[in-house]
Order: sequence, then structure tokens, then C-alpha cells
Amino acid sequence: MKTNFDFMMPSVNFFGPGVIEKIGDRALMLNMKKVLIVTDAFLKNMESGPVKQTEKSLQASGVDYVIFDQVEPNPKIRNVNAGVALYKKENCDSIITVGGGSSHDCGKGIGIVLTNGEDVTKLAGIETLKNPLPPLMAVNTTAGTASEITRHAVLTNEETHLKFVVVSWRNVPLVSFNDPLLMLDVPQKLTAATGMDALCHCVESYVSENRNPITDAQAEKGIALIGQYLRRAVANGHDLEARENMAYASLLAGMAFNNADLGYVHAMAHQLGGQYDAPHGVCCAVLMPTVERFNMIAAPERFAKIAELLGENIQGLSKMAQAERGIVALERISEDVGIPTNIKSIGAKVEDFELMAENALKDGNAFSNPRKGTKADIVNLFTEAYNA
Repeated sequence: MKTNFDFMMPSVNFFGPGVIEKIGDRALMLNMKKVLIVTDAFLKNMESGPVKQTEKSLQASGVDYVIFDQVEPNPKIRNVNAGVALYKKENCDSIITVGGGSSHDCGKGIGIVLTNGEDVTKLAGIETLKNPLPPLMAVNTTAGTASEITRHAVLTNEETHLKFVVVSWRNVPLVSFNDPLLMLDVPQKLTAATGMDALCHCVESYVSENRNPITDAQAEKGIALIGQYLRRAVANGHDLEARENMAYASLLAGMAFNNADLGYVHAMAHQLGGQYDAPHGVCCAVLMPTVERFNMIAAPERFAKIAELLGENIQGLSKMAQAERGIVALERISEDVGIPTNIKSIGAKVEDFELMAENALKDGNAFSNPRKGTKADIVNLFTEAYNA
């Protein structure tokens, strides 16, 4: 655990039902005159959806805008470049992302290219950005990735099938909006996948080598909330109490991992997402029990606490048995919300494991994992998750 640390998050974070109405006012405060709204076609076309509500708020404040709706899941370099072209064509001066992690990551990517160089792949890594992005605000619509508050821009090179991350304090949006009313109609599968992503953020930051007392508090609260409310949110998307608490948990998880970093689950999930274009939250959820069982010996007391936070009875058990209950609890919640049990089900191929393991160890998330593994270890973890 670090005792000397900084803590990073957006300067302003709006949370709660109805906060989307404040977008226009904040755009004026940031002197936004022509906004590029970055989203996907589905959200753009939703009647009374988050994009329409964003437009309404901007119109009420007299802020001009244009919509870029070509964001794909696991956003590609081609999406970023298309967004850059529209930004320049329309003489935009700022960006508002509307959606889940894909919209936020794509919007960050657009900002990165506009101010730091045309080849975003050359900027992969930690603190490679020398220039500030255009003014950026993020409107979140899922309880999961927390990209609306983080310094991570996760993009996919469609030619190499490699997912890469540009990590910089310059990527942190100036303002974030988490309005649970925007999440009521999120489908069950997406609710489950993004919710498990949030749980993975909490767990990985809680056992990360770079954790600190503030991130510990956030991760613990996030784990407890997700254990209590994710199943309810999946069962009934219009359960506002469940949606609000899942949005709260996701926000806490984002604050935690934005400062404590993650581990092998995300490093490996990025390879699955890049290679097979698989949903990120599902990749994380399927890998998490296998990877965290590998990590268990590095921090058994932490996994015992995870078991307790997820409602397991651990009294009278040895520390390692308590820790094992933590892994079982992760498997149980994943099963309850309908996540697949193995990576074979999302298209993984054994012949790809060697290359994916090599790239996973290069991923920026790998360096804070509590247990240090070799390429052979990562291949074994992919194999175990394949056969689970």
C-alpha cells in the first residue's frame, strides 16, 4: 500500500436523478461554443434518450453542437479518425461524450489526436501526452466502465487486433454526469456486463500494489453496494434504487482504479476484447475468478475481506479458506447475473494464447498486479479460463 500518493478525478462530478439538465450551464461556464457530441447510433436515435436530453440542455443554453454517432463497441482507430475529421470540418472547439465506456474512450481518443499527434498508437502508455485535450465533458449511461471520470483511453487497432491504453491526467474529463434515470432502459445483458466490470475495478484496485487508504475505502464500499444491488438491477432495470446505487458503486470503483490501478484481469481482458471484439465487461467477469484465485496467496486477508463484503459467512475458517470464499462469491454473483463461465464461449482460441499472454504482460495494467507471473503463467490462466 502506498502512503505517499496523489488522487485524481474530474474537478466537478454531478450525480443523481436529473443532473443531465445541468449540461448546458456547464458548457457555458467552460466557454464551449461548438460542441462535438460523441456517441453511438443507438443512443442518438433513442426517443427522449440521453443524446436528445443533452441536445435539449445545450439548446436551452444557446450552445451549438454537431453529433458524431459512429462509435463502435471496443472503439477503433477508424472511429477516432472519423470523429477528428468531423470536429475539424464543423470547426468545433470542445467535446461532450454521451454513453458508456466506448463513447468516452472514443471521445478521449479524438481529443488526443487533435492536440497530440495523428498516430494515436504512438501515444500508448503512461503520461505520454504533452498537450491538453480540447475541453471535455462526459455524460455516463451505464454503471460499469467509469471512463467518464478516469485518465484511461482504451482503443483498438483494428489492423493488429490489439487493444491499447493511453493513460494520462490530461484525459480526465473536466466535468462528469452520472444520472441514473439514463440507465433505466439499459438491457439486462449490458447491465450485468458493466456491473461486473465495476466489481472487477473494485477488486483489482483493492488488491493492487498501488492501492492507498482512500482507494481502499472506495473499493470496499463499491464491492458491498454491487453485492447488494447488481442482481436487483439485472432483474428489474426500472428499480431506481438499484440503478442509483449501482451508478454510485461504479463511480466509486472508477475513483479507486483511477488512482490505485488494476491488474492481470484487465490486462488479459484487453487481449480478448482486441482479438475477438468481445464485450469488455464480459471478458473481465469471465477471467476474474481464475485470475484472482492465482492472486490469492499474495493478499489472502484482502480476499477474505472481499468475501465478507459480498455477504459470505467466514467465521471459524482459516485465512486461506476465508480468501477462497471471496473467489466463490465472485463466481456466484457472475453466475447469478448470467455471465458465461468460460472464455471459449466468447470465441477465444487456444492458438492465440501465447501472443495474448505476451501482450498482456506489456499492458499497463499488468504492472500493479499483486502477484508477479511469467508468460507461461498467463498462458495457463487463459487455458484455465478456457476450460472453466
